[in-house]
Amino acid sequence: MNSPQVGVIGLGAMGAGMAASLRRAGHTVHVCDVRRDAAEAFAREGGVACAAPAELAAACDVVVSVVVNAAQTEAVLFGEGGAAAAMRPGSVFVMCSTVDPNWSVALEARLAEKGILYLDAPISGGAAKAASGQMTMMTAGRPEAYAKAGALLDAMAAKVYRLGDRAGAGSKVKVINQLLAGVHIAAAAEAMALGLREGVDPAALYEVITHSAGNSWMFENRMAHVLAGDYTPLSAVDIFVKDLGLVLDLARGSKFPLPLSSTAHQMFMQASTAGFAREDDSAVIKIFPGIELPGPAGQERTKA
Repeated sequence: MNSPQVGVIGLGAMGAGMAASLRRAGHTVHVCDVRRDAAEAFAREGGVACAAPAELAAACDVVVSVVVNAAQTEAVLFGEGGAAAAMRPGSVFVMCSTVDPNWSVALEARLAEKGILYLDAPISGGAAKAASGQMTMMTAGRPEAYAKAGALLDAMAAKVYRLGDRAGAGSKVKVINQLLAGVHIAAAAEAMALGLREGVDPAALYEVITHSAGNSWMFENRMAHVLAGDYTPLSAVDIFVKDLGLVLDLARGSKFPLPLSSTAHQMFMQASTAGFAREDDSAVIKIFPGIELPGPAGQERTKA
């Protein structure tokens, strides 16, 4: 049996790595991105660049969408040149964005009306793990969708969790993951900021914490950006404005209190409105007053 034709829409930090993992697994990968040069660069290494989602969808049995949010997913599917009109009945749409779980449930129903199968499949792990095929996927969907797309999921991720036979569960688990990620980044920034305020050498603090019980993956990863004075966005401040907003929206529906999430969300909101919206999410440390942040190598420190 021939393997399904696959396409990836969105060649950002995660999508580019996922497309590369599929290519490494031997698949011919169709790609589409709003940056035409990104799709063409991928195609030069082996693959097919498409000018619009509809062109990609017409050629593929499985369409993997790796865009930022629900609004961009709507545009990919139903906007001008959108994929939904071109997808054949029985084909699969794999949605990898972090979204409101209720929106994901509704999207499954909308696509089912067109005979299109759907996998609610948010992702986690960062760009490096996406590029190496070692990321995590939190998925939910009908057995027929897994039957067609399961091997492709396994090519993109080391861990593919199947969390239910209908959309929603994947997005709920991802939202809970983002609760922890956002709170951990905020807490890491607060800890590093206190150390700077108290005159502790930041490199020494980083060394000690990363070998002690107070460490977290986010402290180890994000505070390395702070030490380097490099706020090039791998995941931007505004991503956590959005994602922690989704966390609070989900909990509000059942009147469930989330005090730490609420505080972390306010910290990212403050960083965003202070002008750091598009910087790396570690820039949340810049909201703390009266501290000198490490600058890029060879440059003086900057004062927050």
